[in-house]
Amino acid sequence: MIHVTGPRRARLHEELAKESRRHLAAYVLFNQAVADHLGLHPTDIQALSLLTAESEPLTVRQLADVTGLTTGSATRLVDRLEREGYVTRTPDLRDRRRVLVTPVPERIARVTAVWDDLGPGWQALLDDHTEDELEVIIRHMRRAHDLGHEQMRLLRSRPKPE
Repeated sequence: MIHVTGPRRARLHEELAKESRRHLAAYVLFNQAVADHLGLHPTDIQALSLLTAESEPLTVRQLADVTGLTTGSATRLVDRLEREGYVTRTPDLRDRRRVLVTPVPERIARVTAVWDDLGPGWQALLDDHTEDELEVIIRHMRRAHDLGHEQMRLLRSRPKPE
């Protein structure tokens, strides 16, 4: 792939950086609004999203890894979700030393109902894109996901600023 440099590309990078910040801030605030609406913590909403995106239940350690939380924080998160009925802890039949965090479908339906109500608006954002453009967006989102996790690990390995 050829990357042309010049004033137009520099302007596009600057505009993309600005719009990315605006998008991320809007999404964080939207996530907070969904959490408030459901009486949950924003991290709980994201953890439920990640748990339901997986094909199999996760351990607390795996949940900590995908969220970037410490195992202690992930344990407290699972405690909250279990208390509210969103997840159960079930023994791993393949390894009895492990406990799996399993979403409770009936309770997850509360969250899904919010998304079902709001989803058409989000879907409409993609409706005017070609299939090739959608593939570019998907590739970008996957790469941004991976980079975000790399950056989280990097930040957590550094001492906090004074």
